[in-house]
Parts: sequence; structure tokens; C-alpha cells
Amino acid sequence: MSFGGLNSMWVIVLFDLPTDTPEARKQYTVFRKHLLTDGFTMMQYSVYMRHSASEENAQVHAKRVKLRLPPDGEVRIIKITDKQFGRIEVFYGKKRRKIEEPPEQLSLF
Repeated sequence: MSFGGLNSMWVIVLFDLPTDTPEARKQYTVFRKHLLTDGFTMMQYSVYMRHSASEENAQVHAKRVKLRLPPDGEVRIIKITDKQFGRIEVFYGKKRRKIEEPPEQLSLF
């Protein structure tokens, strides 16, 4: 199963942030909104993903995440290839479902 270009990547951000105070909830919300603004979509609660056309583009988005890290909690950034992403097994109960497709890429001539 091949998705994007030869070197396209997926950036996956996993986070566990505190929400026990109003300020912590605000920081959680700001961090989550930054991910959405940068093109990430929710894969599961506190797990967001973004398709990138190249490894260099994936690095740009990982750097943006690092610039917006909240002061508390844990954030992990994983970069995987399309081939690795295609090997993810997704289950809803005992039913297996297809993994997410990458966004359409524009071709300029």
C-alpha cells in the first residue's frame, strides 16, 4: 500500500497533559488548537497525525510542535514513512477497519 510521494511521512503527536486546573485546561486547549491549525487531525484522544509530502516537511511540522510545547505534561513526536503507516492495524471492537488515507496532493506542471 503506497500513499504519497517517495519520501512522504506521517507525523504523529501523542500527548498526556494535565487538565486539573483552569490554567492547565487552557494550556491543553491552546496546544490542541495549534495542532489543528497546523493541519493535524485527531487519530485518537490525545493522538494527532499529519501527512507530510517529504521528510523535510515533516521536520518543519515537528519543529512547530516543539515551539508550542506546554509547560507541563508529556508530548511525543513520531515520524513514520507511508509504508510503516500502511502497516497500522486499526480495530473497532473486533472489526478491522482501513487506516486513514493521506490528503490529496496537488500536482503543478
